[in-house]
Amino acid sequence: MLVDTEMAIGLPRGISSRLAATSGMASKHGIAVSGGVIDADYTGEVKVILRNHGNTIYGFKAADRIAQLILETIQTPDAIEIDNLE
Repeated sequence: MLVDTEMAIGLPRGISSRLAATSGMASKHGIAVSGGVIDADYTGEVKVILRNHGNTIYGFKAADRIAQLILETIQTPDAIEIDNLE
């Protein structure tokens, strides 16, 4: 299920973020968060991809805590092309 958060974030350069499952939803209900990294240049709405690995249907409502946003410092050095790797 793709869940709209109705939120957008602005990250400074050198910071990225990712979404992770809350421990309660993961351990008690088998709900996992899928997705990737949110880079500083992304300006759209943050959406959460939820997957139910449990054996029962799980329902949630507005304002439930379904994921957590983790901010990480990243390095993006200049890349160079080479002919051989040593």
